[in-house]
Amino acid sequence: MTLVQSTQPKLQVNGATKVYNTNSGDLLAIDRCSIDIAPGEIVSVVGPSGSGKTTLLWAISGLHGLTSGEILLDGKPVTGPRREIGMVFQDANLLPWRTIDANINFPFEIKGEKPDRDWITTLMHRVGLEGFGARMPRELSGGMQQRVALVRALSFKPSVLLMDEPFGALDSFTREEMNHLVEEIYLDTRTTIVLITHSIEEAIFLSDRVVVMSARPGRIAHVHDVPFARPRSMEIMTTREVFDLTNTIKREIVGDQQSKAAVRRRQAVPVSAPL
Repeated sequence: MTLVQSTQPKLQVNGATKVYNTNSGDLLAIDRCSIDIAPGEIVSVVGPSGSGKTTLLWAISGLHGLTSGEILLDGKPVTGPRREIGMVFQDANLLPWRTIDANINFPFEIKGEKPDRDWITTLMHRVGLEGFGARMPRELSGGMQQRVALVRALSFKPSVLLMDEPFGALDSFTREEMNHLVEEIYLDTRTTIVLITHSIEEAIFLSDRVVVMSARPGRIAHVHDVPFARPRSMEIMTTREVFDLTNTIKREIVGDQQSKAAVRRRQAVPVSAPL
C-alpha cells in the first residue's frame, strides 16, 4: 500500500515578528520569520545567543503573542496554548513535593481530565522509568527528570512537540542517550518536532532540516537539509558529510555575528565633521 503524504504543512510560520517593549526602548527579537514544517518532520533551530530562537518557539507554542505575522497549526491560527502542542522546557520543572506520577498527572488535574494511564505506562517503559512513578524528583538524576518531562509532554498525545534546549545541562553521554531516545519515540509516533539547541551536532543528528537564525534581530538566514536515513547511529557523526555541514553552519553563525558586531561598532563611533 502506498502512503500519500499530506501537502498541507503541519506548522506555518508566516512573517513572525516580535517586539519587546523594555525600559530602555523597543527590542526587535525576531523579524519576519517564515517557514513551513511538514507533518512528521523534525526541524532544529540553531543560532547565536540572543537570536530569538526561544522567542520563535514560544510563539509557535501560543505562550507568547506576536507583534505581527501568524503561526498556523493545520491551517488554523495559534492564538494561545493548544492541546495538540506539547512542550519540553530547558528545565524539567517538576513540582518537588509531588511524586513522578503526580507530576505527570498534574496537567490533567488542571484541565479536569482523566489521564490515559495505559499510554503513560507505555511511555514510562519507553523512556526507562518503569517503576519510578512513586519516587520524588529529588531521587532522580537530571537526565531522568528530563525523561519525566518528556513523558509529561507526550502524555496528551500531541501532534507537535516543541523542545527548548532540553538537554543543554546534561553531560555528553546522557545527552547522547536522550538524542537516541527522542529519535526512537519519534519513529514510534511520527510526532512533528521543533527543537531549539545550541549543539549543531545534536541538530544534525536529530533533524530533517536545520534552520540557522541570524544574530539579533533574529531572522531565518539559512535552512539546511540533513540527508541521512533513519534510524541513525552515532557513526554518521564521523562522516565527511556531517563534518562539512557542521563547519558550514558554524561559519554562517560566526560570520553573521562578526558582521553585525562590526556594524554596531561603526554605528557607535562618532564621525568628526571635516574641517
